[in-house]
Parts: sequence; structure tokens; C-alpha cells
Amino acid sequence: MNALNLALFHWLAGGSHPAPAVLSVASAFALWGSWLSAAILAIALWRQRVDRAYLCVVAAAAGLTSLLSHAIAMSLDVPRPFVLGLAPAYIAHSGRGSLPSTHAAVMFMVAFAFMLRPSLRRLGLPLLALAAITGWARVYVGVHFPLDITAGLVLGAAIASAVAIGRWLFRLLTLRPDAGSATDQAPGSPWRHS
Repeated sequence: MNALNLALFHWLAGGSHPAPAVLSVASAFALWGSWLSAAILAIALWRQRVDRAYLCVVAAAAGLTSLLSHAIAMSLDVPRPFVLGLAPAYIAHSGRGSLPSTHAAVMFMVAFAFMLRPSLRRLGLPLLALAAITGWARVYVGVHFPLDITAGLVLGAAIASAVAIGRWLFRLLTLRPDAGSATDQAPGSPWRHS
């Protein structure tokens, strides 16, 4: 365990005597932050018809992110802070591997995927803030180290980037001009005949 990770944990965690009001807020976000993120995604799927196909891909990528994060955490089997006796666990949690944080990975992936789409950016910022607050909360309640949250952020960002690159490649490979169509002749069209 590196010294910076431990120092940040001791600074951010509630420890043995957390402030009751802060613990209540942290516990609520630690338990329900991911559900709020999922609700925002579901509402966007329902209301943003133009973005529905993209949001379905994001939802599928969220599931993939969860599976991948769990697989990595199981293979690394890094103990959680409460397992090591560094702080009490203020929420019920199993002692299985903590690196990366699956909550952080999935929530940051969804937030970054929203940020990468201009029509969804107004929801992306609150999702990003929610992911960060939930990450802090899970450290505060003693179930994750800061490094777990950071690793989840990196994994989520990588998968969101892969979704964006995949979407771009798909669009690039499926562009086929129709002979004589109006878009072929439009100024600035990549298929404009010279």
C-alpha cells in the first residue's frame, strides 16, 4: 500500500469518530449514488429520442464496465480498508477485492459518455459531480481507498473513450454515398462531385 494512498485515505475517511451529519450524507451517496446515476440514464433514454441508440450503447457499456471491473478486482484481490482494520465500514459490504471501484468505474463511464456527446453534456456535468461525490463517500464510509476510486475513474474513462471511438469508426465505415443524392452535391459534403 503506497504512502500517498494511505495518507489520502486517512484524510478523506470518516475514521473512528465521523461527524454524524457527514456520515449520513456519505452513507446516502455511498449506497444510492449509483442508483441515482442509473435513474438519470433511464430518464435520458426515455426523454432523449434523438440520442436513444447512443444511450442504449452507453447502458450496455455500463454493464460491460461492471463485469470488467469486478473481474479485475477479483483477480487483484486488494483488501478493503475495513478488512485491514484501518477504519470501520459504515455500510454493509463484503470483503472481496476493492481495486478498482466498480461504482466509480460505471458512474464515471456513464458521465464521460454523456460528456462526449454534445446533446447530453448538460446532464454529463451533474453525472460527473455525482460520480465524484459517490467516490468520496465510499472512501469516507471505509469501503474503498482513494486509489480504488481513481482506478475506477481511469477504467470508466477508457471505456467511454472506446465507445466514442467505436461510434466514430462505425459511422466512418458505414458512410456510403447515393449517386445523385442532394447530399452528394451539397457544398462542403465529403461526397461532393468535383
